[in-house]
Amino acid sequence: MSKINLLLLQVLVAVVAIALWYVLTTFPVFGKVLLPPFFFSNPWDVASQVVTWFVTGVIWKHLWVTLIEALLAFVIGSIGGVLVGFWFARQPRTAAVFDPYVKMVNALPRVVLAPIFTLWLGLGIWSKVALGVTLVFFIVFFNVYQGVKEVSPTVLANARMLGMSERQLMRHVYWPSALSWMFSSLHTSVGFAVVGAVVGEYLGAAAGLGYLIQQAEGVFDVAGVFAGMFVLAAFVIAIDVVVTMVEKRLLVWRPVVGDSRP
Repeated sequence: MSKINLLLLQVLVAVVAIALWYVLTTFPVFGKVLLPPFFFSNPWDVASQVVTWFVTGVIWKHLWVTLIEALLAFVIGSIGGVLVGFWFARQPRTAAVFDPYVKMVNALPRVVLAPIFTLWLGLGIWSKVALGVTLVFFIVFFNVYQGVKEVSPTVLANARMLGMSERQLMRHVYWPSALSWMFSSLHTSVGFAVVGAVVGEYLGAAAGLGYLIQQAEGVFDVAGVFAGMFVLAAFVIAIDVVVTMVEKRLLVWRPVVGDSRP
């Protein structure tokens, strides 16, 4: 399927979903509107709210705050996950010792940690960054750890026969093997970094998309809540596009799936 056809189908899905939303919140079926506008708003009101935010400039401050928090959480969590993932994969004894503790910390509900981070770090950006880091770190860590462990024994043996040092093995064997796994996790981590920032803002902040959504919810402004969610979704997609561009640049050597050319 060509990229244009794929884009058209993706747009078509969005158009059908919005049209269905509009119909179900506007036109009565058997004398009753299936989705009451008070609870579900409607596409027109949501679009009007988004346009108002951008025209008046209200949204820019909140977008900037959430962007900073999400980027810091993404970068810190990703770097930490990569480093610890490589370390554990190359040190099986260390990994075995810490394995139950890693699983225990990963099992903790992150929402429970949000008030603790707020207590420790205050209502500023760092409590939101800390929450986002806990979400991003484990996703990247487990993928990088598995990616290094999945190195082909044949490739590894041949590299050692050629006299590669540990540093060369890391650069030419382990790192390329982990890159695909790492970028797969980064696509997921983008959303979780934003989720961490927004949840932290929702629980206590003075700015940010989470704060904006919380304020709209507090006055039963359903259109404002949905508008914040749509802006948030577009925000995540924009960051994911950047990650995809970096991935294509770094993984240019990787063969295309289904490519049978020698």
